[in-house]
Amino acid sequence: MFSARGFFNVSSSVYIVRLTYFYLMVIRIFTTGGTFDKEYDPISQTLVFTETRVPKILDRSRCAVQCVVTNLMSIDSLQMKDEHRKAIAEKCKNVAEDKIIITHGTDTVVKTAEVLAREITNKTIILTGALIPYAFRNSDSLFNLGAAIALVQTMPNGVYIAMNGKVFPWNKTQKNTKTGMFEELK
Repeated sequence: MFSARGFFNVSSSVYIVRLTYFYLMVIRIFTTGGTFDKEYDPISQTLVFTETRVPKILDRSRCAVQCVVTNLMSIDSLQMKDEHRKAIAEKCKNVAEDKIIITHGTDTVVKTAEVLAREITNKTIILTGALIPYAFRNSDSLFNLGAAIALVQTMPNGVYIAMNGKVFPWNKTQKNTKTGMFEELK
């Protein structure tokens, strides 16, 4: 039998060990644009890119994991070309971190994941995005980035897509354009 005090001491020790472990782990976050980072421009009446929202999301969420955020590009994924995907893969290969998150537009995220999976096998890479921009109320960006941060720490090496609380191997999912949800390929 143990006392509540003893229980909390054990829990506190485990918690401190976990914080120390996570503090030493560094997650690299590459931003590439997509709906995740768009905001409404009232002059042009269109969605535009100004700056990545990821640092604000990390701060707002009180993320305790050390993350290094690098903006690689700010484009809609429908405008992404093969040279953009190769540049993303090169950056992933050349960073010291082996835990990488990429924010990406959802329309072509599977294409980018395919390039990454072909070229990188010794790192854990999670691609995520949003259907509603961070700048808008009810955005899914906070939830999806939070899930990606948790997943990148626990998944084995490989390339995955994390959306709406689900994680998929890159080659086992597709976006259902009618529902806006990612589904498992059967």
